[in-house]
Amino acid sequence: MSDYGSSGSGPNANAGWRSAGYDQPDESDPWRSPELFQGVLTKRVFAFLIDAVVLAVPVILACVFIAVFGVVTLGLGWTLFWIVSPASVIWALVYYGASLGGPHSATLGMRAMGIELVTWSGEPGYFVLGAVHAFLFWLSVSMLTPLVLLVGLFNGRRRLLHDIVLGTVIINSPALAAQPARP
Repeated sequence: MSDYGSSGSGPNANAGWRSAGYDQPDESDPWRSPELFQGVLTKRVFAFLIDAVVLAVPVILACVFIAVFGVVTLGLGWTLFWIVSPASVIWALVYYGASLGGPHSATLGMRAMGIELVTWSGEPGYFVLGAVHAFLFWLSVSMLTPLVLLVGLFNGRRRLLHDIVLGTVIINSPALAAQPARP
């Protein structure tokens, strides 16, 4: 038995290195669990809009503070406006990393819509995965135009391009909890 093969039992016993860790889990199969993927794209759109508001509120408050501070300091405080753009990017990455890497594996918008992020193997997200997920989303949309979002319409798991690259799946949370435990 080699280090790259399977354990020697099961349906993929003779598949060799091709089956090492790449077996499709049952919870990410749209044919076995279609309730996990029903309406996910629509929910993702509304979750994105909620998250955009959550991200924008602190940035708007910071801009108002800097504007008022600039008036009080006779224009000197307005030099702080250069911080707003990089701070917004850092804030977004921390927000997505912390929320997708948190105990719910979902942002506030995703929690409101009842969806969550899991890895291909069914594990919850973690901080770096959440931050990279957000970064790749913005990168793909900005470089490949928003038409890249149409990828989700053509696959059974309703995964977008950045989901495919990272090996993540967005599923319905209540449907996951309603499933009977598998032995």
